[in-house]
Amino acid sequence: MKTISSILLLLSIMAASAQEVTEKSGLFYKLGFATTLTINEDYVVGDKEDNEAFFRFNAFFLNNTIGYKFDPRSSIGLNLEYDWHSESGLQFMPLHLSFRYNVIQKEDNVFVRASYGKLLGIGNTFETGSLYKTGVGVEVFDKDFKNSGLIGIEFTQKSFGFREEEKLISISFFLEMSFL
Repeated sequence: MKTISSILLLLSIMAASAQEVTEKSGLFYKLGFATTLTINEDYVVGDKEDNEAFFRFNAFFLNNTIGYKFDPRSSIGLNLEYDWHSESGLQFMPLHLSFRYNVIQKEDNVFVRASYGKLLGIGNTFETGSLYKTGVGVEVFDKDFKNSGLIGIEFTQKSFGFREEEKLISISFFLEMSFL
């Protein structure tokens, strides 16, 4: 009886969440750009002669992803990224595996994603270590549901240095294009 109840529950959940599949699955390529902002300590409120902005750019990330979209809700990707932190002068080359899941799936998807990977030491100026990411965003499709644009916010922690004891934590805003 317990098995039959479990099967009926599973079938009812599947029937309730079933939607018309218009998005394609398969291999995709994604190109993305992200940046972090920091508060400008030189900004003075109400100073008309001050041409400083309240926020200034702190870091820039360029991301390339090759991935596979399993179904309209989930995908996995292998990411190679270049990260430059302008104020600290640090450079990173993360290679990380990411998983994305569409929490709300309509004409535009709302998604969550997570990544884990390594910071590659490809030269003397690049730090080695590990990388963790979590993020949320919105995916907007073209009329054929083939290509899409993604925009969102992401939390990143980079651990590097001797025994990976140094940490760089940032919140970034990303803009990406995905081609299926």
